[in-house]
Amino acid sequence: MNYKEEYVVKKLVDLVRIPSPSGFTEKVIKYISDELSRLGYEPQFTNKGACYVCIGGKGDPVTLAAHVDTLGAMVKSLKGNGRLEITPIGGYMMNSIEGENCEIHTKAGKIYTGTIQTIAPSVHVFENARKLERKASNMEVRLDEIVKSREDLEKLGIETGDFISFDPRVVVTESGFVKSRHLDDKASVAILLAVAKDVSEGKLKLARKTYLFFSNYEEVGHGASSGIPKDSIEVISVDMGAVGDTLGTDEYVVSICAKDSGGPYDSRLVRKLVEKAKEADVDYSVDIYPFYGSDVEASLIAGYDVVFGLIGPGVEASHGYERTHYKALENTIKLIEAYLKD
Repeated sequence: MNYKEEYVVKKLVDLVRIPSPSGFTEKVIKYISDELSRLGYEPQFTNKGACYVCIGGKGDPVTLAAHVDTLGAMVKSLKGNGRLEITPIGGYMMNSIEGENCEIHTKAGKIYTGTIQTIAPSVHVFENARKLERKASNMEVRLDEIVKSREDLEKLGIETGDFISFDPRVVVTESGFVKSRHLDDKASVAILLAVAKDVSEGKLKLARKTYLFFSNYEEVGHGASSGIPKDSIEVISVDMGAVGDTLGTDEYVVSICAKDSGGPYDSRLVRKLVEKAKEADVDYSVDIYPFYGSDVEASLIAGYDVVFGLIGPGVEASHGYERTHYKALENTIKLIEAYLKD
């Protein structure tokens, strides 16, 4: 079967097209829960809006966690010139969103389109256009409506605190690449749905009780700080593997993280994941990410007493216009299923 027809790629494309900045994740959570129900499971929800499900198995429970929330922004203020001042959601470089198309989601449910640009967007007009510092206070949204004042914006129903989502610009190439915003972490969400599908179809027999947990506030630091099933002994974050510099991870492998900004991951689990990768002939890399945090770290800070790890598909240009390859998705699925199977 051609990779474009594969379930995981279809789900990934669907997921990145659903706007879901942290705090605005109801639609994507519903998409995931509907798919889990279609596969025969009974998804549940936390008070904070996350989704979790037991996909079967017996024995020491393990939870695989991926996050549905993405980078984005909110309306900080309505400007007198009819533009919108923004405040970022999540950590990204301002130059990475310059010129990006976006949607503004009002509290009343209306959606308006626009473009994010600097306050000096034309080299033909502004002497400082090239040198202007790319920071939030120098960025604004140009709305695709005839608006010239704050009052014009108010008439549209736009208010401070409305969410702004970025156009993912998703492309699947003939050579197997997926280019898009928000592969962090919707690539991993699609991977967990593919694992759930294999279990539901009897292609994977679980060696232990297995939960899937879809958090919705990871990009702002408290995604899996609550709601992890209480009987979990292990929690494995399934999140993107970073690519670049001296790291061994690329867009074709599954990354096994040994340490990130929160410190070392459990060495017993890292060793076990490496062993399973070798046994299953999985292309993998072990790496250290100095500027990275994960859902499971939020769980640890919250006081969960669990064995903890992090794996995920290699994603290039993280928190920008990202890219991965079908091989990375496939290798991550292979490692997860090798780890879980009876």
